[in-house]
Amino acid sequence: MAEGKPVIGITAGTRPNPKTGDEFGRLTLNMEYVEQVARWGGVPVVLPPESDAGALIPLVDGLLLTGGNDISASEYGEEPHPQNSQEDPRRFALERDLWARVHPRMPVLGICYGCQFLNIVHGGSLVQHLPDVLGDDRHSGDPIQEYRVEPGSKLGAVVGPRATGKSSHHQAVGRLGEGLRVTARHEDGTVEGLERTDERWVVGVQWHPERSHTESTDQIFKAFLQEAAAFRREKDTCGTW
Repeated sequence: MAEGKPVIGITAGTRPNPKTGDEFGRLTLNMEYVEQVARWGGVPVVLPPESDAGALIPLVDGLLLTGGNDISASEYGEEPHPQNSQEDPRRFALERDLWARVHPRMPVLGICYGCQFLNIVHGGSLVQHLPDVLGDDRHSGDPIQEYRVEPGSKLGAVVGPRATGKSSHHQAVGRLGEGLRVTARHEDGTVEGLERTDERWVVGVQWHPERSHTESTDQIFKAFLQEAAAFRREKDTCGTW
């Protein structure tokens, strides 16, 4: 591990293993997350379900909550929609444990599922199936979309008033969690970004900057890694942990 580089913990999901029949038997993570962390000067470390959050969190300088399947609706007090495809509940349990242990100055970036996770752990809910609301599945299949970004937000300081990126989701933020604010929307009103209202660098985006390769969303990873590098320097200098 290169000295001085920020270490980024990247959460991963699971998928069925056809050889064993295990519903959550195969670890899965798109390589774009790893590549973007490395591109902007970080050391990527994958955090699979069943990891020990207490042992891991002091070792990382930033937390990246990646995309995935659907979080169980029971986590926000609802019955599941028939179109839901549930993510491994062990993943959510790990991420919730990691979140509870994150230092206030450690940056956290949530993408797609990760954005939804941040809303849920702040007490919010999800729109479980957007086509029921919008009449079609316009946010699925990786179309390039444009989003209006709120001025004065952390996200706005990074990408400016507009962002473009690839969209691949059938759920979205519903009731906003406590201590969060909406920072980006699609033209149809769908929430596409959120962040903490305090000074903490906790940012969620519903689209996929890791594979969009647009200038505006590339800046999200750059800013995230800069925050992680600053936190690492603080730990090295002051012994934060």
